[in-house]
Amino acid sequence: MTLLKNLFQTKSFHDNSNASLGLRRCLTATDLTFLGIGAIIGAGVFVLTGFAATQAGPAIIFSYLLAAFVCGLNALAYAELASSVGGCGSAYGYAYAVLGELVAWIIGWDLLLAYGMNAVTVSMGWSAYFTEALHAAGINIPKSLCADPLHGGVINLPAMLIILLLAKILATGIKQSAKFNKIIVFVKLGVIALFIGIGSFYFDAANWKPFAPFGLQGIVNGAGLIFFAYIGFDTITTAAEEAVNPKRDLPIGIIASLGICTLVYILVAGVLTGIMYYPTLNIGSPVATSLFKLGFHFSAEIIAIGAIAGLTTAILVLYYGSTRIFLAMARDGLLPKSIAKIDKKTHTPRKLIWMLGGIFSLAAGILPINQIAEFVNFGVLTAFCIVSICVIVLRYTQPNLNRPFKTPWSPLVPILGVISCLYLMKSLSAITWLSFIIWTVIGLVFYFKYGRANSVILNRSVVLENTA
Repeated sequence: MTLLKNLFQTKSFHDNSNASLGLRRCLTATDLTFLGIGAIIGAGVFVLTGFAATQAGPAIIFSYLLAAFVCGLNALAYAELASSVGGCGSAYGYAYAVLGELVAWIIGWDLLLAYGMNAVTVSMGWSAYFTEALHAAGINIPKSLCADPLHGGVINLPAMLIILLLAKILATGIKQSAKFNKIIVFVKLGVIALFIGIGSFYFDAANWKPFAPFGLQGIVNGAGLIFFAYIGFDTITTAAEEAVNPKRDLPIGIIASLGICTLVYILVAGVLTGIMYYPTLNIGSPVATSLFKLGFHFSAEIIAIGAIAGLTTAILVLYYGSTRIFLAMARDGLLPKSIAKIDKKTHTPRKLIWMLGGIFSLAAGILPINQIAEFVNFGVLTAFCIVSICVIVLRYTQPNLNRPFKTPWSPLVPILGVISCLYLMKSLSAITWLSFIIWTVIGLVFYFKYGRANSVILNRSVVLENTA
């Protein structure tokens, strides 16, 4: 019983043992909203729209709506916990405070893979657009240097280099990174507006027939594939300890960024499938390619440049989120603390940023994009389930907890959040389920070999028991 109790021991909401972490509170609600938009609008609109259209046809717009509905249910749960529990660990931290250390470890371990592989996936899309932009300018990169081994190359060098460049930016400080993100977000929103404006004049209703060639299952499959495109609102919660007023600003950033990006996704998907027949969209840069085929070469080049900029911010924010989750887990002793040391000058975990950058860069160079997306989806959907469960549990165990933002119609909304996530998870392939089971087992081995022995809260409990 003592072992079981220790495994599910929770962390106090008001645990100040790490108050001197060293992160700087400098992000406003606007900064957080732009961070969310920076993460959400990336591969989902510039890359995976085409792949998902081959699953759902023009009904991909309903795939985006379904994914947005699921995210919206869980976004409300995130907003409540972000305003009441806080911490830079996102779902990991919430699970630690409500469900205990073992559950928190599993979620944190899965999120490390999900956030990291999401950044890797987006970097591959970045590489596709960058290579195409260079080709339009008369510069050709050999396929051996811009494609993974499964797709006829040797190594995806552009994807590797962009991650290392962003490692340098992240290591300089969060405020500088937020300013960079904000500028690039304006650029990509302008580029998207250009695409919608041009594409709407060449919309051909014949391309929408049949509208849903694969029926409801196709829509669900499309939603399952593009679900990770919405990852971004939850990344905002990893900035809790760098937000000026987290209890107010985090819910604003979460809900505002999700709403804006959903509208953008639907407009782009609708226009794209209206100007190109959906079976032809199984390409890595569908938005730019569609304008090339319409004869708008200069506009297509601008789209490609904007896509490059947009994908850059997506990688940046997702990369940032993965470092903050690692930081939270290391702070609790579950991962090596030495790696997550905060630099006194930049107020960033420089060593951690470069370590993860090296890992992500290598993965981006050799892994195939279509095999990664589903892995990301599974991890995030699992985290969403846990966050909604935490809201339900916390309403009963801590009814008097100060909640600056409350999930409406609770527990109905969080219950629907759990059910919808499980439904999307059901549509993912068997190999994805197996891969995540294997990853989780590896994580459990690491936890019982290292994490449990070095857990700050567990060691503190043992000391208290021995002195009692």
